[in-house]
Amino acid sequence: MAACRPNVLFILSDQHNAKVLGHEGHADVQTPNLDRLAAEGVRFSRAITQNPICTPSRVCWLSGQYCHNHGYYGLSGPNPGGLPSVPGHFRRAGYATAALGKIHCPEYWIEDDCDLFHETCGCSIGGRSAAYAQYLAERNLTHPEDHGGLQEFGVRGRQTVEGRPSKVPYEDSQEGWAVRRAREFMRDCAAASRPFFAHVSLPKPHQCYAPAQRFWDLYDEAALPLPPNADYEMAGKAPHLVRTASSWRRREWQLFEPKTFAAGRLRKLHGYLGNISHMDHAVGELLAWLAEDNLADDTIVIYSSDHGDYACEHGIMEKAPGICADAITRIPWIWRWPGRFAAGRVVPEIAETVDLANTLCALAGLPAMETADGCDLSHLLRGERGEVHRIGVTEFPWSRSVRKGDWRLVYYPREMFPEEYPDGFGELYNLAEDPWEMRNLYFLPEHAARARELERDLMDWLVTTTRPATAHPLPACESPQSHTRYHHTVNADRKTSPKRLNTLRGGNYL
Repeated sequence: MAACRPNVLFILSDQHNAKVLGHEGHADVQTPNLDRLAAEGVRFSRAITQNPICTPSRVCWLSGQYCHNHGYYGLSGPNPGGLPSVPGHFRRAGYATAALGKIHCPEYWIEDDCDLFHETCGCSIGGRSAAYAQYLAERNLTHPEDHGGLQEFGVRGRQTVEGRPSKVPYEDSQEGWAVRRAREFMRDCAAASRPFFAHVSLPKPHQCYAPAQRFWDLYDEAALPLPPNADYEMAGKAPHLVRTASSWRRREWQLFEPKTFAAGRLRKLHGYLGNISHMDHAVGELLAWLAEDNLADDTIVIYSSDHGDYACEHGIMEKAPGICADAITRIPWIWRWPGRFAAGRVVPEIAETVDLANTLCALAGLPAMETADGCDLSHLLRGERGEVHRIGVTEFPWSRSVRKGDWRLVYYPREMFPEEYPDGFGELYNLAEDPWEMRNLYFLPEHAARARELERDLMDWLVTTTRPATAHPLPACESPQSHTRYHHTVNADRKTSPKRLNTLRGGNYL
């Protein structure tokens, strides 16, 4: 029975702006493998990340929970104490599980749920995989390996946004090494007739913007056009976004000549596009090997990213402040299962990263994860229609981004900008008319009703999706994923599902 279940290959890149794909109409980027994957599968045009930075986004992906429920808003962190993960859920159902690449999750959460675990970036507990570290050392590549910094510049080169070709060939890069290990794992599973869940997390296109030479050489820096919103008067924009954009123009961050803002941002854009092509090649290797090993028809392939990158939009070189722009909150999301999904379909309905968990459970015939907040999107993958989420929400500790159709609202508490906006500040964009978000409509009287609608939608969402530890008068109940202690039934995360609270609607207690 277990051998008949589909395999799962979940590929996650880091910091991929959803606009920067060939099939999205980007004029310059070369992404032949992701374009082919989209043509053979289903892509979501309004996929929303739950958080604009690495760890909290990944916890949402791999737990199916919203940030306000799992509580992670910063990088790394302690073990989430009983919170089930997607790899763990599949492992308990008989799957072999692996996590390879930049995992960057709380300590010993994913590690303990995997048969094979290799962190190549050093972002997980214990640092970089000993196997990859030894691989680099044997080739005298430990120092040249340049994901974390451009070493020739010492401390100044750490996490720079400058661009240059890597000093490490693709084959020895984190992406090249991780995909080869993934292939070994998948072939071993196939030989043992055991279904697999393989999570391959590719560090690029996150900086450093240093793709392998052959991918750097794909682009003519002098001919690269900047996005339409690279230079404009930022009237009505969020104060911290304006300050960040101004800072990039004023401060000395360039490492190469000419050391001007104009030249530096073109080098960054050059490196970013090269990084995307570098990462796209890794995806292509994985797809080719699935076909070569006769695993393609039996494997659900998912590609997405943890969040976006400004890619020079709004005059910003990196991803902060991430809540402000669709460039960060909207992500690419492609699913392929040959013969099962409608090839070439574009889904306009809102989708969220928390939906991965229970969509995969439905497709694999596993029980849904009761601790997951997300929904089952499998009907959309099969070619059907039907709204799943009224809104898609990206959370930050003191702000929320709300996507509803072509509208996007950013909500800030009144205390966020008390000096500049003592009466409160918000952002509202019509993405159909203003896809580059250069005109904030929040303060215009003719759009006040729309802003209040989205604020009300956000409040309803917060109330109806929160997982309390206890609630009265919920009766005790039993399920394989819950237990009852002293009158209260809770899941493994020691909280109560909003679905159970929903049974009390209209009562005297809710």
